[in-house]
Amino acid sequence: MAFGVVHHFAGGTKEQYEASIAAVHPGMDKLPGGQIFHAAGPSAGGWTIMAVHESKESWERFRDQTLLPRLQAGIDGGFVGPPQETEIDIDTLLP
Repeated sequence: MAFGVVHHFAGGTKEQYEASIAAVHPGMDKLPGGQIFHAAGPSAGGWTIMAVHESKESWERFRDQTLLPRLQAGIDGGFVGPPQETEIDIDTLLP
């Protein structure tokens, strides 16, 4: 079952997003293994990222092996502080 994650970074900016995504994605036009959708943009009070993974296990693997270690190490110019996170079991995923 597909699994979705929404991250809202209060006060986040496009520049912080670009620095952060460059540190955790294999390329601006490539998704990490197991991720099937990625969208991001400005939102009320900050920056929001939405990602859909093939499964919850795929998300947890990316989170634990890539995302958290790089965020904890610090990303020059990246987001400051943890996001507000919402997880979603995806019931319907349309092309």
